[in-house]
Formats: sequence, structure tokens, C-alpha cells
Amino acid sequence: MLPDRLKTDADLVAALDYLAGRDDDIAREYARIGAPTLRRWQPGFETLLDIILGQQLSVTAARTIRDRMKALVGEMVPDKVLATDDDALRACGLSAAKIRYAKILATEIAEGRVRLEDLDGMDDDAALAHLTAVKGIGAWTAEVYLLFAHGRPDLWPADDIAVMEAFRHLRGLPERPVGKARRVAGEPLAPLRGAAAHFLWHLYRNRTDRDAVVIEG
Repeated sequence: MLPDRLKTDADLVAALDYLAGRDDDIAREYARIGAPTLRRWQPGFETLLDIILGQQLSVTAARTIRDRMKALVGEMVPDKVLATDDDALRACGLSAAKIRYAKILATEIAEGRVRLEDLDGMDDDAALAHLTAVKGIGAWTAEVYLLFAHGRPDLWPADDIAVMEAFRHLRGLPERPVGKARRVAGEPLAPLRGAAAHFLWHLYRNRTDRDAVVIEG
């Protein structure tokens, strides 16, 4: 039986075994590098905010900014983020846009318009829509959050450069897929595109010795 959530290493292995049995390219690389350890992040405001802070930054830069902000704010909860002065946040390395997005998210949660605790009761499309309705949360942020914090097995983070670069290698392509082709690339991997993404991040790290995942969780 295929896992309906990726909650344990055993769930991820079962999903990858299924994919390897149906995809020769995955089978080849899976035999070579094995399965990654499943990363699970704590669901909630702090994790989602961390992903927003890490948008378009290197892992090292994102970690530095996150650590400075936590030292400044203390407990990372909406009320404390809202009460923190913008200039102090800017001194931590946050751009004006990310300060705005952080405070929008904090406001949406504090005022009850976004209920992260309800996401597990939603299907993938509804959960993505609930998150991306918040300014500052695009498809990549929502997909990564739902993959790592909620274990969704079939979400495909098509805008993730590391996933697409690993996919290019996996398929022996001269270039990474672009535009709509990025979404189409994942279709043969359904209903376990999220598990495939976990494996592609693992493949990227194996090939480059670089970690493409922003939060260590």
C-alpha cells in the first residue's frame, strides 16, 4: 500500500521502492545512492516563516538571518513578530519585502484568516490555495512547507532549481526543463511526486555536496 503521508523513513523507502519499480532512471540512481533520511519539520508559523525568509537565498545566508531574527524576537510567534520594530528586523538582514511578508503572515494567522492547523484536513489543491492566498507565499513556498511539514507525498516543487537540476541529470537532459515543462516533467512520477522530490534533493546533494534545503528541521 502506498503511503498517504511521508511520516517516517519507512514511508519514504516504500514510496521510492514503488517509483524505482516503474522508472528505470530512478531505479539506477536509487541503487547507487540509496534513500535519504526523511526530513520532517514542525508544522506551524515558525517553519513557514523560515521558508519565506529563505526564499532566493543560499542555505548559509538564510540560516544566518534566521538565527539573528530568533535571537532578536525570542519565541517566534505571530504576536512577537508583529511587535518587533522593522528597523531591528532590517538589521538582522531581512529585506523590506521579507519584513512585509513576515508581518502579513503573522497578521493573517493572528486574526484567524489563515489556520495552519486545518491544513491536514484539506486536499493538496485546497491546502495550496489556502497558503498561496497570503501575499509573499508562492507555489514553491507552499509546496516545500506541505512536503516537509505535512509529509504530502504527491506535491511537485517545479520551481525548485535543485530539484530541476537533479531531474536534468536523472533524465540525461542537456538543460533543465523550463516554463510549463517543469510541471509536465513530474507527471509520470504521480502519485508520488513529493517522494520523488525528496529523492532528487538527495541526488543533488550527492552530486554537488551542497545542501539545497533551507531548513535543517
